[in-house]
Amino acid sequence: MGKGKRSPFWNSIIVATLLLCIFAFVEHYKNWYDLKDGSFKIVSGAYYQKIPLDQVDSLLLVDRLPEMQRHSGFSWKAKEKGIFTDSVHGFDVHVFVDDLWQQKIKMVHHDSLILYVNLQDSVRTRELFDQLQTERTAMAKDPE
Repeated sequence: MGKGKRSPFWNSIIVATLLLCIFAFVEHYKNWYDLKDGSFKIVSGAYYQKIPLDQVDSLLLVDRLPEMQRHSGFSWKAKEKGIFTDSVHGFDVHVFVDDLWQQKIKMVHHDSLILYVNLQDSVRTRELFDQLQTERTAMAKDPE
């Protein structure tokens, strides 16, 4: 039997698809955040939030998420990412949770918008919570 000729077009399609899948995995496998210039930015794949800390009304650590329905996003094993709708109040809630079994930071901002976030490591989640509280307190003492 003769050896078939491999098409460079299909080979490039396969390689591009694999690279796209790897990129999507890297973007979603954890929450990427930045806390500077008086704002908290968080990214996970296509989901992004930028919240000025002077607009944060409350900051709490909670054990469980409330009953919600997924509007867009995904749930996989212990991860929840995306925009969900609160079943009781009907508000959109942004969720960036890497581990459902650990505590989550509940941030209420702009009067009624809610964001839940945690990281894969519970110690790092607690450190992020402490940083957010410290920055928020510093901004309240020194308004510009």
